[in-house]
Amino acid sequence: MEPRGQYTGHVEAGGAPARRELDELTITKMSVGPMDNNAYLLVCRRTGDALLIDAANDSERLADLLGHDDQRPRLRTIVTTHRHGDHWQALGAVAGQTGAYTMAHPADASELPVPPDRLVEHGETIQVGEAALEVIHLRGHTPGSIALLYRDPAGHPHLFTGDSLFPGGVGKTTSPEDFRSLIDDVETRVFAELPDDTWFYPGHGDDSTLGAERPKLAEWRERGW
Repeated sequence: MEPRGQYTGHVEAGGAPARRELDELTITKMSVGPMDNNAYLLVCRRTGDALLIDAANDSERLADLLGHDDQRPRLRTIVTTHRHGDHWQALGAVAGQTGAYTMAHPADASELPVPPDRLVEHGETIQVGEAALEVIHLRGHTPGSIALLYRDPAGHPHLFTGDSLFPGGVGKTTSPEDFRSLIDDVETRVFAELPDDTWFYPGHGDDSTLGAERPKLAEWRERGW
């Protein structure tokens, strides 16, 4: 399956993937499943090792992202951003087909269909070949929701937020306490730490930048969801 043209952060449900070319990584985004989940394939350009963020659905289409020839990337790792079922429907199939090492936060691990090979906590790093992703624990949408941060040495940061941060607000929560936890973490662990040109990639829908969303933080907190 060939990615379409210039990367904008928008993909269509069931449509072609979109690829962003960085110096050290490629980032390929595809919408899968009936809930329009985003899956992200990161490939180290030096080694050909790959990491998949959220094997959400459509295992055959996810396999097509890797390709089928001898030069295809080697899927080493699958990271599940959180425990909700729409983010792991293809986890067992893709992990079984590829032998990829699975990872998640311990607070959500028991809800996954495949026990994670590695539990990751806030502040730890995950390798994608020679590139590194930082784990950011964002508590509230689920107890173990995580985001993954890539600090591009040749450009701006790239942040994969699962369902914790979207253009227009933080993810859904089920209590005032969970909302406060999530908005606090998003403010202190994301917006307070990262620059406006940070590009973020959510679990559903289009991408955005922190700079585009930062002026809305007070409105989000007042809105309360």
